Amino acid sequence: MIKNFLNWKTFLVLIAMLIAAISLYYANNLTKKLAIEERKKVQAMGLAFEEILQSKEGDIYNLASSLISENTTIPVIFVNKEGKIIDSKNIDSVNNADIMNEKLIQLKKAHDPIEYTVSETEKQYIYYGESQLLTQLRYFPYVLLVILFLFLIIVASYINSSGRYIQDRVWVGMSKETAHQLGTPLTSLVAWIEYLKDTEIEKAALTEMEKDVERLQLIADRFSKIGSQPQLQEQMLLDHLNNIVGYMQKRASRNVKFSMESNKQDVLVVISGPLFDWVIENLIRNALDAMDGTGNIHISVHDEITRTLIDISDTGKGIAPKNIKKVFKPGFSTKKRGWGLGLSLSKRIMSEYHYGDIFVKKSEVGKGTTFRIILKR
Repeated sequence: MIKNFLNWKTFLVLIAMLIAAISLYYANNLTKKLAIEERKKVQAMGLAFEEILQSKEGDIYNLASSLISENTTIPVIFVNKEGKIIDSKNIDSVNNADIMNEKLIQLKKAHDPIEYTVSETEKQYIYYGESQLLTQLRYFPYVLLVILFLFLIIVASYINSSGRYIQDRVWVGMSKETAHQLGTPLTSLVAWIEYLKDTEIEKAALTEMEKDVERLQLIADRFSKIGSQPQLQEQMLLDHLNNIVGYMQKRASRNVKFSMESNKQDVLVVISGPLFDWVIENLIRNALDAMDGTGNIHISVHDEITRTLIDISDTGKGIAPKNIKKVFKPGFSTKKRGWGLGLSLSKRIMSEYHYGDIFVKKSEVGKGTTFRIILKR
């Protein structure tokens, strides 16, 4: 459980979250300190105005004027006790009264005003906002996070695509090697069957042996097609399904009942016959394994204008909800001796070679499962 959770993707996300937390903490602290410093500057401006208005000494007057002129970044608006704008600094459109009033409303919401004394009976107020530097600093960590997560997405996509490429090469290599290894014993079996035809062996048994050898040859042909683009041809879907059901029914328990229905008598589809049959056989074989020799397998075909739907239902054990999304992953199997490759290959055949889809339409533990195949026009 823990090993499945702590994979490389989780590790990258944790690292990203740690970097994000440190960046936000550091940026917030720095922003708070800078905001305090800017308020102190505005307060100093208020004191400077008091000195300018109340003192006539040259040095003090010049010092106060210098403090005010040094503020080139913080937007400020000076108002009297009636709330009328007297002056402003570092604000655009000072000649537009409406814009200035809107800006004043914004500054009032941003900070509490700085009060300074004009005379014994009159006070004025300074409303101020954030400097451009403080604003940029406040949004910098969020921009950094966006860049960081975009980088993580690119890295994850690259690693996924690289892993998928390696996996594809493994699939192709394994398939080609399997087809090659099957070729030698199949050639020998064909020769033995031809020899047995001239003996007194029971012809019915020989016929079934010949069918099984042909089936093995078909399987070898299927494996040889993995990794290369198969030729798709228009074929009668119901003929394929009837042939597969006939073959599998003879090799299933007598307590398993097969049935099939279609909304049309003739359904024409574009498929690679050997590979498509392989998908149907995989689904039927899984259904037989899930029913332990007793139950029903029903195939439903619904032909539409833009697609053909094929539902294969069984009355077996069903799939646990937590496993439904895993059944098409390579290596996943609930069987003791299962390799977990059948459904993964079926998914690949339908999506990459037939441009269709295959998925679990519904499943209930103890009642059965329905797989749906979609073939597009």
